[in-house]
Amino acid sequence: MATTLSLFWNLSSASKKERIGATVKLVNSLEKFQGQHIPKPEVSPGSEDDDENVGSTDGLDVLNAHDVAYSIRRLIRGLASPRESSRLGFSVALTELLSRLDTVTSAQVISIIVDGSKTQGSMTGQEERDVLFARLFGLATVIHSGLLVRQTPLSTSPSSATNSSSLESYKELVNHLLVLAEKKSWLRECTWWIIGQAIDAVINSSVSWKEEALASTLEVVYEREKNIWTPETVAITLKLQPAMPEHDWKSTLAPMFKDSAILAPANFSSLGRILKETPGGDESQQNNTGTWKAQLHYVWNIIFDSFLPEGEPERRRNALFQEFFRVVVDETLFGASSSPERKFWGFLVFKKALRHVNGTDLPMLFTKNFMRSWINHLSHKDRHLHKISLDVVKDIQDFVQQKPELGYTLILQLTGIHGSQQFDKLTKTKTVESILSRMDSDGIMKYVQSLLEQMDESSGYVDTVADEAKKIWVADQFTALVRNGAIPKREDWIQLILNWFAVQGLYLVKRKSAKGFLAALHVTPSSLPSEDFRRICRGKLLGCLADLIPPTTSQKGDKAPKEGIVDDESWISKVFNAINHLDKDSKHVTCLSEPSQEEQLLLQQAYKTIDHLRQVDGDMKEAARGVELLLSASLLHRRCANLDDDELDAGILEASTCISAAATMFSTDKKSKNRRKSHTISQPESNSIKPIDMLVDVLIGFLEKSTSYLRAIANRTFSCIASAATETTIDLIVVQLERRNPADLVADDEDETASATSEDEDDDDDAECSDEDDDDDAECSDEDNESDLDDGDEAALELRMKIEDALKANGVEAAIGNTDEESEEELVDDEQMMAIDEHLAEVFRSRSGDGKQSKNVNAQREATHFKNRVLDLVDIFTRKMPQSPHNLRLVLPLIELTTKSGKDERQLSDKARGILNNRLAKLKDPLQEVDQEYAETILDELHTRARKAHSSDALAALSHCSLFMCKVLTNVDCEKSVLRLYRESLSDFMTRKASSLNITFFKDFITRYPALGWRLRDDVLDTSPKAINAYRKCQAFQLLNVILTLSTSAGNSQDILSFILKLHTNVLHFIDSACDDQVSLSAAQIKDLFKLVMLSIRQASKVDSSSQNVWDSGAWRTLHGRLVASKRFGSSLAIHKLCSQVDSALQAQHSKQHNSIASKRKAEEVEAEGVPSDAKRKKKKSVPTTQS
Repeated sequence: MATTLSLFWNLSSASKKERIGATVKLVNSLEKFQGQHIPKPEVSPGSEDDDENVGSTDGLDVLNAHDVAYSIRRLIRGLASPRESSRLGFSVALTELLSRLDTVTSAQVISIIVDGSKTQGSMTGQEERDVLFARLFGLATVIHSGLLVRQTPLSTSPSSATNSSSLESYKELVNHLLVLAEKKSWLRECTWWIIGQAIDAVINSSVSWKEEALASTLEVVYEREKNIWTPETVAITLKLQPAMPEHDWKSTLAPMFKDSAILAPANFSSLGRILKETPGGDESQQNNTGTWKAQLHYVWNIIFDSFLPEGEPERRRNALFQEFFRVVVDETLFGASSSPERKFWGFLVFKKALRHVNGTDLPMLFTKNFMRSWINHLSHKDRHLHKISLDVVKDIQDFVQQKPELGYTLILQLTGIHGSQQFDKLTKTKTVESILSRMDSDGIMKYVQSLLEQMDESSGYVDTVADEAKKIWVADQFTALVRNGAIPKREDWIQLILNWFAVQGLYLVKRKSAKGFLAALHVTPSSLPSEDFRRICRGKLLGCLADLIPPTTSQKGDKAPKEGIVDDESWISKVFNAINHLDKDSKHVTCLSEPSQEEQLLLQQAYKTIDHLRQVDGDMKEAARGVELLLSASLLHRRCANLDDDELDAGILEASTCISAAATMFSTDKKSKNRRKSHTISQPESNSIKPIDMLVDVLIGFLEKSTSYLRAIANRTFSCIASAATETTIDLIVVQLERRNPADLVADDEDETASATSEDEDDDDDAECSDEDDDDDAECSDEDNESDLDDGDEAALELRMKIEDALKANGVEAAIGNTDEESEEELVDDEQMMAIDEHLAEVFRSRSGDGKQSKNVNAQREATHFKNRVLDLVDIFTRKMPQSPHNLRLVLPLIELTTKSGKDERQLSDKARGILNNRLAKLKDPLQEVDQEYAETILDELHTRARKAHSSDALAALSHCSLFMCKVLTNVDCEKSVLRLYRESLSDFMTRKASSLNITFFKDFITRYPALGWRLRDDVLDTSPKAINAYRKCQAFQLLNVILTLSTSAGNSQDILSFILKLHTNVLHFIDSACDDQVSLSAAQIKDLFKLVMLSIRQASKVDSSSQNVWDSGAWRTLHGRLVASKRFGSSLAIHKLCSQVDSALQAQHSKQHNSIASKRKAEEVEAEGVPSDAKRKKKKSVPTTQS
């Protein structure tokens, strides 16, 4: 007994692992005891059972060991324990023990369970609850252990006819469970579930009394539940019908159900009312019963196993389940009169069904009422079922993650007839987008094709507004597919989308082409697209191309081609080739804008130039691909912008410039030169302009237009041609970063606007008013004036009101109405006229000032954005060409942006600082072919600006750039210039009070270049007496501390010792002056000085310990006495101790030097006596070995 008592405690542990471990140990121990037990023929009525035993009337002691019988009783009593997880642990142990024992009967165990779980009137509510659960768990152990239907007789029974189970014990168990189900409403569902387990055990067994048991169950259940159908009764019926096919089920199910099969379509409406648990039809009366639970009833598991059994495809009834789901779930749980609680159940049923249905049957779940409720509760967070609706979204996303091939089917349901094309917008989620990102490429292709089919559907009546909205929605879906980076990109469906945008935006489809390679020509559209839709398609075409251009940032280890490039051909080139093919297909399409002769000539030369660029190989291949991209993109932009009234001449100059530059840049022989002449439309005015500069000028023009398409083209092209950049190219980029006066920017814009307006007016006058008289000219001018007034009505009214207020303030009423009417004129004197003039002048000044200020702000903002885009080119160049000497030309402009940008240009300054710190300052390889004089000029300018920097951030940026330039100059052996500039800056820092330099500026230099820092030691020490105050002088000694720590290895021993002696002299004088109150020093500063002296002593001992005696310990002893006598430092014991340590260190160093000198003299005497020095050294070497 002592071996098993300790195991019962862990059965109540909250840890599942501990409970299982205790169960295994307990059952194994009891098996051993039972194997060693010898049954007694009789049991004496007066057994020595203690108070814990129930008694000998249960018969357990006849065939079982004493420990086994005690454990059975103990485990049954433990089922009523409220401690932690005792009910779980004891029920598992009892189930496992009963499954291994063949010496007990089901009747015995049921009797003990019932006797040990009786309720009494004096029990509290918690005690009654524990007892009822003990009976429920105990009866469940009889079923789960298999004891209820065990057929083997008792192994050691005196009568071999005694069986472990019987029909009577089964009936008794069912009756006890039915009574238990009626006691408490919260016990009903779980108790009926246990009854279902008992029925399953009987059905799956081969007991002789199976039919009688099922018949008795049927009689008891329907006798007790007559005319009252509940989900539990439905669950029992679903279990009994397959096991009792010969029973008259029609009479049993009547009058509630019409058909004898409970899952027949005729019974679905009645079944829906039962599963909804509102048999009376008035759901409002059922909501307040307090019996609703957030979990689904277990009957739904039985229903799904009946319709859609897992692992048995031949027994699946998909069509019947579709009808069941429509009637019971969609029309009942999601009906218009359903409460939120029933709809909650409906969502749970949908989640369960999603795991059971196949891909082909998936659409049947997205029914009308379900989709309406789902969308409504997803759209607002304050809806009751918003959380469960989000859970449904997560389940769908996980479902697509596991089965990507079904994503296309789900998308069709969400955007189909019961859903909405704007599903994500209505629900304020990214459900469709997330499903698309989890789909495979085949599913995306199917989705694209389905969208094209929706676009090209034709019907008898076409609603123009609805058709236009549908087309715009399809275009938005295509754009979302291209822009979503999580969607796997594949060439076929991307090309399909781009071609569709090109056809819809640039052409008019006349006839369908079944054999064409463009899918947009396969079906004739139902209606002609509007001009607004065509403009949208053109914009989306350029936007998609911008998103498909691969980024200029390259990641390490990426050997696969980037998205957007397939077979070394850009998407822009593919679209350009498709447009070329469509231009030749006049049978099926008509171009919306017919090109002029000049444009046709431009296109012919562009095609020839592209063919020539594709033949370029070798080092210039990447540059040729960049020029080809730029040329194709310019022509495509020209084609799209030509249809817009605001950009009639876009792309012509850019394309012709690209052709001229390409002909010059990639000409290799005479043949190519002749070809260049035929390609060129107009040569540049100056032959000195380099072709790379012409291309970069085009890119800068693209960046000025600030569209995503042109910006992506500019960045990608420059990334390809960056290797061909020259000094003039970098200067051209740098000029764009210069800071200009906003007024100048406004003036330039006004000049451009005025010139353009004058040209337009000249053209209009030549075309319309050349043969007209003066009256016609007057009419033309009147029309222009009217249009101007229309544009500025609001501003004119505001100005008029201000003028009237000014007149009223001076006693003059403004003229209102007709001025021809007679009125008495009121004269105004000179003083009033002067006051009116002042007020009117103030009105006009404020108006012009407001206009100029707003224009200045807008111009400055546009200039900032433009510089931000230009910085992308700078970043690309520094990344692509890290060893180029042209990087030096970027230092000062970037410093200008970093240090002189305003508060509204914070993003610009941060970006420039990032390029300086992350690109230039971290270059590992040295620059090639550096101009030494130019590099010295840059470093000089950096130090000049550092001395006048207005912020610590600006000084830090200048310090980083200065270190970068030091690296450049040291690589070309130009340390003298570096030292000269740092000496000048050091002198400025020490001697000028307004100097913006700080000690960090010099510490960074010494830390990065210790050898150069050592060469500054004397300059720092000599400049320290000239410091403007004691604080700067202390900072000089801090620099010397850094130099001694890092740079002593760069000098010889003699220089180090002489410098340290000089340092000691200066420190002694400095501290001595502090004792005389000539200099104001704090105790912390004195301590730092002593630490510097100690550092110098240690460094000197490392260099040469046998040199001449340079230490003067007596001066430090004298200083110690002065510090003790000083009024200011006399009480500082820490300073006195440090001074004593210096004195002790110097004395130790002096003794070491004295011993070294004595050993040298002895060696000289030995050599004078005739003993060679080599023998002496051998003797010294042998001494340690003998001692060891």
